[in-house]
Amino acid sequence: MGLGPRSPHKVGRRFPAGGKRGRGAKGSGRPLPGSKRQPWPPPDRRSEPPPDSHPHLSPEALGYFRRALSALKEAPETGEERDLMVHNIMKEVETQALALSTNRTGSEMLQELLGFSPLKPLCRVWAALRSNLRTVACHRCGVHVLQSALLQLPRLLGSAAEEEEEEQEGEDGKDGPTETLEELVLGLAAEVCDDFLFYCGDTHGSFVVRTLLQVLGGTILESERARPRGSQSSEAQKAPARECKPADFEVPETFLNRLQDLTSSFLKDIAVFITDKISSFCLQVALQVLHHKLPQFCAYLCNAVIGYLSTRSSSVDGSPLLLFLRDQTSSRLLEQVLLVLEPPRLQSLFEEHLQGQLQTLAAHPIANFPLQRLLDAVTTPELLSPVFEELSPVLEAVLAQGHPGVVIALVGACRRVGAYQAKVLQLLLEAFHCAEPSSRQVACVPLFATLMAYEVYYGLMEEEGAVPAEHQVEMAAARALGDVTVLGSLLLQHLLHFSAPGLVLRSLGALTGPQLLVLAQSPAGSHVLDAILTSPSVTRKQRRRVLQNLKGQYVALACSRHGSRVLDAIWSGAALGARKEIAAELGEQNQELIRDPFGHHVARNVALTTFLKRREAWEQQQGAVAKRRRALNSILED
Repeated sequence: MGLGPRSPHKVGRRFPAGGKRGRGAKGSGRPLPGSKRQPWPPPDRRSEPPPDSHPHLSPEALGYFRRALSALKEAPETGEERDLMVHNIMKEVETQALALSTNRTGSEMLQELLGFSPLKPLCRVWAALRSNLRTVACHRCGVHVLQSALLQLPRLLGSAAEEEEEEQEGEDGKDGPTETLEELVLGLAAEVCDDFLFYCGDTHGSFVVRTLLQVLGGTILESERARPRGSQSSEAQKAPARECKPADFEVPETFLNRLQDLTSSFLKDIAVFITDKISSFCLQVALQVLHHKLPQFCAYLCNAVIGYLSTRSSSVDGSPLLLFLRDQTSSRLLEQVLLVLEPPRLQSLFEEHLQGQLQTLAAHPIANFPLQRLLDAVTTPELLSPVFEELSPVLEAVLAQGHPGVVIALVGACRRVGAYQAKVLQLLLEAFHCAEPSSRQVACVPLFATLMAYEVYYGLMEEEGAVPAEHQVEMAAARALGDVTVLGSLLLQHLLHFSAPGLVLRSLGALTGPQLLVLAQSPAGSHVLDAILTSPSVTRKQRRRVLQNLKGQYVALACSRHGSRVLDAIWSGAALGARKEIAAELGEQNQELIRDPFGHHVARNVALTTFLKRREAWEQQQGAVAKRRRALNSILED
């Protein structure tokens, strides 16, 4: 099972980082995955009607809406004046909805206005666009407007919003729409369902289908988190990224019924949705939504996909499914299938189609990605055991082929299941050439972080078959830490969450202060420090032993974008004595901190001015904070 004392891939090995997952990277030939595609479709002339067929938006009207939007952003967030302003602007939007939607600048402004709109005005705008639904949905600008309108549903569909708007309807008189928001969404779904294959296959229309599936299922997926300007109000755009989580919201039963109808439409033309690149994205989103809301339908759809692929022409080396795992389009769909399958079905899929083929898949430039998703989905020892036995002998070869994601996913599976952790760590040490002599093991963190073998990282020239040299502590201390890769950081985070992370912690403790500072200031490496602070496997004593090397580096840490975040996290968990040491060191450079764009936030968080001028009051304040934190921790533990 092991790699042996020295693998064939040993001398001078620099493992390709695989940072772009091999898909969007130059020369990879594989576009970015559909689940992570930018939410706005690219310009395309395939489905767009001739420009002359769209109403013209005059410069005067464009100027009016630009000024109106600017005034709305500057107006108070609540109040009668703002409500009246929104009402008047949306009345004007209603009369020129199609012209705004099909104009590049106009559509961007309309998307922002929809983020401010109450329920009834939005319904009137939607109703104004309904007669030109296909034109708008398949237009490179109009599709943005429809997506933005659909994404307002979590905000507007609630009963509170309905009741509030009912009170306003008496004031609106005859302005109220003839249809409710629910009816408008169901009408859009009915039209899409009637010409499902067309909308799913259209470059722009497919984005409307994907957003519609999420709204009908009451689940806004993670791929909708980062949206360009205009898709949200300015207040929403200012929300920190950590608050932007996949959103579940209540939807009427009619929405779920319509979602089931659309699911049936996938089954009618399953071959198209498996093989067509654009249409396939719609099926992938459907699987994610159904997995959250209607798991039985998700399982049925997965079985339909697997059943269809399993009946195609046989592969020369096993199941027909292997051919589709190597295909750019169908492999993406299979990735999603693997992620949403229930554990028993995943186990049977592995045994019937994939067992004995994992090493081949790991070496393939496309098939290694579905293999990573299989590893991400492993949750049972029964599945991990045969998978580990197959992949463990070739970890170094997989790294050398530029597919480190497979190795990181296998380590993640070991962490999740809680099995084979010591074995996989030993195999990693062998793959990075730091297992023997044992003195090299203390250097594993820089090697894992940079995805470089020992000889490459330290610039050694070792001949084939030569006895590996002992680790030189002075040489290691003199070398600056190399560039930390994203996948290297993920690898270290997994290892720090192992049940016994002692070896990795000893290696971290062997880093010098400047080396640990580089790690903390790195966009990827800073998350390794987060893992040290949050892992339940790291004891308080082990944590202090690593972090004490940062003494003398606190000012540089505070004046760094990512380092300041790490310092804030250290501060949050520090005892009063450690806080005094940090504050004293920062206080020596108080003016430098105040002038720095990141440092002044740290100085405020530490209450540095109070520390320097009123030490006793600062200690009382920090003592009270520590007491509250201990009380909270006690409650959480209970």
